Amino acid sequence: MTIHREGCKSIAYTALAFGSINTLCFMFLSPYFPITTACVFFISLILLLFIISFFRIPKRLLTENDSIVVAPADGKVVVIEEVFDEEYFKDKRLQISIFMSPLNVHLNRYPISGKITYNQYHKGKYLVAWNPKSSTENERHSVVINNNGKEILVKQIAGALAKRIVNYAVMDTTVEQSVEMGFIKFGSRVDLLLPLNSKVLVKLNQSVLCGVTPIVEWLNN
Repeated sequence: MTIHREGCKSIAYTALAFGSINTLCFMFLSPYFPITTACVFFISLILLLFIISFFRIPKRLLTENDSIVVAPADGKVVVIEEVFDEEYFKDKRLQISIFMSPLNVHLNRYPISGKITYNQYHKGKYLVAWNPKSSTENERHSVVINNNGKEILVKQIAGALAKRIVNYAVMDTTVEQSVEMGFIKFGSRVDLLLPLNSKVLVKLNQSVLCGVTPIVEWLNN
């Protein structure tokens, strides 16, 4: 396991706060309130370990298969439905949404290989990530990948706790499946908009792993 570069500052600031608070408590509180000092230590330690865990990158055998679309995020499948996309396709698409809790790994990966043909950031609200309106009203970053004429849209969506979406996509560049696409800090959601004739390989409430779990199988258009 390694720590993602997006977490270096957050971990450093949290570690500094952990050291400062506990040093002060040990110097001034421990002689008079030893139980309070111990509680502060354990609570702040749990917070520090949580922040470190949030930015973890576990070692995994990543999936590379042109015939399937892999999960772009860790989490639970909360939506599998047909929707009308008003942002890019202007027609009906199959939407599969993955909810990422604060305990999930928050690194995002490209679900397929291909060329970036659309890359757009949208300001928005911070509704809870499982709210259906979060797909169109929340802060989000949309990326379309073209794989030999077949396109999918990947949408990183901020949630009630997520206040920063990091996206590494660059227009007109070619990306590889399961390579890093970005990072969303502190709870969020990722939507996939796919062709209607895609063969779904997951079920509602199924847990998926970023870059590993097959989401759909490509079918000929």
